[in-house]
Amino acid sequence: MRVYLVIVDETQEAHVALRFASRRAAKTGGVVHLLALVPKQQFSAFGAIQETIEEEARERAEMLATGAAGELMVESGKMPQISVRMGDSKAVISEYLGEHPEVAALVLGAAAEGGPGPLVTHFTASAGSLPCPLFIVPGSMSEEEIDRLS
Repeated sequence: MRVYLVIVDETQEAHVALRFASRRAAKTGGVVHLLALVPKQQFSAFGAIQETIEEEARERAEMLATGAAGELMVESGKMPQISVRMGDSKAVISEYLGEHPEVAALVLGAAAEGGPGPLVTHFTASAGSLPCPLFIVPGSMSEEEIDRLS
């Protein structure tokens, strides 16, 4: 079974990547894994305050992933696997790919304007050493264009 890994956040590019991956999964009999990232906080507060800040960030990531999973469930009838992890996004994604050899493709959306985004920039630079293909979906694509392409 093909597994498409999508990184979930609040951006439009994450939405286009999710739509593309869900359509590909539906057409190939595959499934989608959602990975929500919680960045490590850049400052160090007193213990209890730091824990509260990190917990709030984790809850927000979980809500994003759950919302995206709900969209997929409505669209495809299949519930995706959800993971929420804390740390440097590039390292966390690389670790996830190492732990999940069943992932057939990493699906990222590129920003519609300006640079493609930090994850696209990083993973295209190291695409030759990834354990799976990298799909980059242009962030400016409409839902109809994504449906036609996928």
